[in-house]
Amino acid sequence: QVQLQESGGGLAQAGGSLRLSCVASRVKIAGISMAWRRQVPGKRPEFVASITGGGCMNYSYPFNGRFGIFRDDTKNTVHLQMNDLKSEDTALYSCGFRDSFDWAWGLGTQVTVTT
Repeated sequence: QVQLQESGGGLAQAGGSLRLSCVASRVKIAGISMAWRRQVPGKRPEFVASITGGGCMNYSYPFNGRFGIFRDDTKNTVHLQMNDLKSEDTALYSCGFRDSFDWAWGLGTQVTVTT
């Protein structure tokens, strides 16, 4: 079973940038769709972006143009580049691995944007 370890979260100022990373272990991500989602307390998880094994990217509308998802299969890693951060981007960000039937999600890394 895949294990996902996110990193790169922390404090950032509004207008700043952060790059999140997610390293997968126990399985190879090559050819597998990966994704990021986020969640704030009391709300359902919100899809942020996904990338197919072939590199096709899909973004939820609010993030298109500010966020970028990319992958490095040689390092079994997927990244989320977040630019022009806003206070409403404060959330727990988790990466996901598309297995045969569903998404498997990591525990996440917290992003807090201050104004």
